[in-house]
Amino acid sequence: MPDGHGALALVGGGEWREGATFDKRLLDASGTSEVLVLPTAAAYEYPDRAISWASDYFAKLSVKVIPLMVLAHSDAQDAQNAAIISQARFIYLGGGSPLHLRSVLKDTLCWDAIVSAWNGGATVAGSSAGAMVLTDPMVDPRGGAYTLGLGLVRNMAFVPHYSGWSHDRRKRTLELSGRSVVIVGADERTALIRWPNGKWESDGVGEVVAYHQGEPIGLDGLEAFVELA
Repeated sequence: MPDGHGALALVGGGEWREGATFDKRLLDASGTSEVLVLPTAAAYEYPDRAISWASDYFAKLSVKVIPLMVLAHSDAQDAQNAAIISQARFIYLGGGSPLHLRSVLKDTLCWDAIVSAWNGGATVAGSSAGAMVLTDPMVDPRGGAYTLGLGLVRNMAFVPHYSGWSHDRRKRTLELSGRSVVIVGADERTALIRWPNGKWESDGVGEVVAYHQGEPIGLDGLEAFVELA
């Protein structure tokens, strides 16, 4: 049964590219023809270019991109920006720096608005950095250990670009995971999706893998471990 949350997609990177077939399904779930895109994680990596990519991609789906240039902490504390998020039915956090994205959104009006919107049925998607920060703990991109995430989903850590991670980094990430934490890795243009009915599944061109205490588990087992904001 639906629990009030909207659809949630954690994308392994390569967002807004051919093969990301899940975006059409997420749009259908959201019931909207507009996507609110926050290029926050790319604040120092050409955020305007991220918006351009998103706009070109979603135009092919007859969908309009609404850019929200929340690039600094002061932007995330802006009440007008938070109000725009509150009214959105599909919110997309793009890739870039997860540490910058976390520092911008943590304990802000805009983050509260994202959580409230998702709890009210809006679809939320994050890719690469945008996905990493949505979980708690968060994998530290500097070495594969853990740091605090924003915790839309708790007791889960998300690893994007998983097929490109070295053996040593994967091993470190798995070995350092706590007993209650599930590790999920996703390839580019591939998403782990939680639907409003509580079902978890993967979609896209690659694989999604999940581990608990270093052992693989099925995606249908995630609900036993995670907590939702």
